[in-house]
Amino acid sequence: MKQYFKLFDLSQKVDYKTEVLSGVTVAMALIPEAVAFAFVAGLSPLTGLYAAFVMGLVTAILGGRPGMISGATGAIAVVIVALAQKYGIEYVLAAVILSGLIQVAAGFLKLGKFMRLVPHPVIFGFVNGLAVIIFTSQLAQFKDASGNWLTGEPLYILLALVFGTMLIVWGLPKITKVVPSSLVAILTVFGVVVYFGIDTRTVGDVASIKGGFPPFHIPNIPLKWETLMIILPYSAIMAAVGLIESLLTLNIIDEITETRGRGNKEAVAQGTANILSGLFSGMGGCAMLGQSLINISNGARARLSGIVAAIMLLVFIMFGSSYIELVPMAALTGLMIMVAIGTFEWASLKTLNKMPKSDILVMVLVTLVTIILHNLALAVIVGVIIAALVFAWDNAKRIRARKSIDDEGVKHYEIYGPLFFGSVAAFNDKFDVMNDPEEVIIDFQESRVVDMSAIEALNKITERYMKVGKKVHLKHLSPDCRRLLKNADKIIDVNVIEDPSYKLVVDKV
Repeated sequence: MKQYFKLFDLSQKVDYKTEVLSGVTVAMALIPEAVAFAFVAGLSPLTGLYAAFVMGLVTAILGGRPGMISGATGAIAVVIVALAQKYGIEYVLAAVILSGLIQVAAGFLKLGKFMRLVPHPVIFGFVNGLAVIIFTSQLAQFKDASGNWLTGEPLYILLALVFGTMLIVWGLPKITKVVPSSLVAILTVFGVVVYFGIDTRTVGDVASIKGGFPPFHIPNIPLKWETLMIILPYSAIMAAVGLIESLLTLNIIDEITETRGRGNKEAVAQGTANILSGLFSGMGGCAMLGQSLINISNGARARLSGIVAAIMLLVFIMFGSSYIELVPMAALTGLMIMVAIGTFEWASLKTLNKMPKSDILVMVLVTLVTIILHNLALAVIVGVIIAALVFAWDNAKRIRARKSIDDEGVKHYEIYGPLFFGSVAAFNDKFDVMNDPEEVIIDFQESRVVDMSAIEALNKITERYMKVGKKVHLKHLSPDCRRLLKNADKIIDVNVIEDPSYKLVVDKV
């Protein structure tokens, strides 16, 4: 259990003041987000706030990335909204619990390593799209209750408060880093609004956050097969969305802090948090890049900040709701706009003319899918698929065959590049079966037989030579290639057997 409680290890350097102050700031930033995402899902505000508390506390203690913040998120809200509308809150809580079980299983099966398959252009697109979503989601604060854009004095007051917040967040770290600039910005704008009696929208105008400790509640649903079939699709999608968003956030924070988190441990923590969230009346969630960046930019690096954020959020709900509801939304809007600016990978714009066109396509497409559909998991999946297809296409064109005939009249085909499903057609075109001599050697010293399609290609090419009475040898097959051929022989009739006399042959220069 020591690995889970490094927070209390005195040998670990922890700036307790920074951790605590950053946690308080994050707790304030979590409130409007959790309320907004609960509304998106068609649930009560407390459902989102309870999820933010449980998710934040559990992942802060058990997670694989100290300093990362979890809570109720828009990606999860979008998934469960249809379930909430059709079947109600009880089914939502059950789906959240099941999604947590799936995530725990994924963590124990060490599926977190598959995040290595996500290319950098996909991460760029994901981050840029998320930055745009964070920014555009703040535009709602510039509309009145009827949905019309603010004009006149209310607009000027809001803009002044927002830009004042942004100026403090940007400028204070250049003077001092003793206290988190985001917390100073929120308190300063709060003080200005109260002192001058400025009429502007507050957290309380959005929704009441007053409540008690999250009530333990086992979902009241029929325990039968039909119920499982209803919630399983939603749970599977929630589990996938939550893990993708959490592990991508982990990777981004890793790059910023130049440290390494543990993906599989984070998956187990996310799953445990979702299970408890469903049992304590929360809508579930995952890692939050925006709040994580606020925390990291404040200088927090340990688990304490996340624990403080979760506990303070609960304190606000139970005891301080009347004060927190007075916090101007303009302060939180300015803070989140600065988060959006900091989230966007501006370096990706500078390298557009230097990156391969395929990478630019992937990055732009992931960004657009993220912005248009607000579905981060789908955007990442689409990006990975396209990147994989582009990679396959590029490698398919790289297969080459250098041809020569030695003094004994044997024709050699020296293959370069991987032989796999994408390069099979080009591979077959390299051979001149009818005009080749009686004996042919296919040399794989600079190539690899990768998959079943490649084995079938070898099978077909040898069939063509055998039909005209010619002999084929394979040369310099790697151990893994020979093992693949041996295993495939149990499934299909592999015509080619490597000639032992060629296993250790070294070509003369």
